Amino acid sequence: MGSGPTDQQPAYLTTKEVADLLRVKERKVYDLAAAGEIPHRRITGKLLFPASEITAWIEGNSDAATGERPAVLTGSHDPLLDWAIRESGAGLATLWNGSIDGLNVYAEGRAALTGLHLPEEDGWNLRTVASRALRDCVLIGWSKRARGLIVAPELDGKISTFADTSGRRLVRRQPGAGAAALLDRLMTDAGMTEADLAPVAGFARTETEAAAAISAGDADAALGIEAMAQQFHLGFVHLCEERFDLLIDRRSYFTEPVQQLLSFSRSKAFHDKAAAMGGYDVEDCGAVRWLSP
Repeated sequence: MGSGPTDQQPAYLTTKEVADLLRVKERKVYDLAAAGEIPHRRITGKLLFPASEITAWIEGNSDAATGERPAVLTGSHDPLLDWAIRESGAGLATLWNGSIDGLNVYAEGRAALTGLHLPEEDGWNLRTVASRALRDCVLIGWSKRARGLIVAPELDGKISTFADTSGRRLVRRQPGAGAAALLDRLMTDAGMTEADLAPVAGFARTETEAAAAISAGDADAALGIEAMAQQFHLGFVHLCEERFDLLIDRRSYFTEPVQQLLSFSRSKAFHDKAAAMGGYDVEDCGAVRWLSP
């Protein structure tokens, strides 16, 4: 079998078809998708793989953009970033759709930059981005964030570990979000399964939505960042410090909207805001973390 799709192949491949193409077991394909290391879509719970993107991924050229990208920032939601875009007047449109979906949108050339906070065995984001074989892009640090459990005021002090969320009304983030990936890891580390959770209906698609659900009394706890716990006057249990990075197309990096945002991130107003929100370390903001070939 050749490395790319033929005229007889459908636009989307199944997990088995991708496994046959790569000559690996289906379990390996599931693992690659879960880690965001292979282009895929999840439709009604089923994994599908765009044939054209799989071909580009195999050939080491999964960055579909060859021309000018739209001035869109996609990916994971960060309240400080959200504020900085508005305050700086950068004029970037935003699409908060989670780290994995954001990475896919970026790879398709439909955004100039994307926000990521994907947990890895030995850090955040680097291995996932490098594995996508993207070209002409740079990963820069935005912030380090205190990540943990946001808890309802009446439960503050009663929840001190992730295992204490068993049976509690828990806010979930959408599949593909960095917080969803971290939730899976925390469950494994705590020896928990889905049966131990009591998730509320639906998904929170931003950090603000997760905290707001608890503030409204609709949930007991959520995996969130300290800044949101402080804003909504809720309890917070620190679990880890995560890296939130921006993957930026090299050509887009030098455009006015991106440069305006990055210039503002070096201002005193930006650093003062980060300190006031709490749970942010922005000393390495703008530092290059990875360069594509």
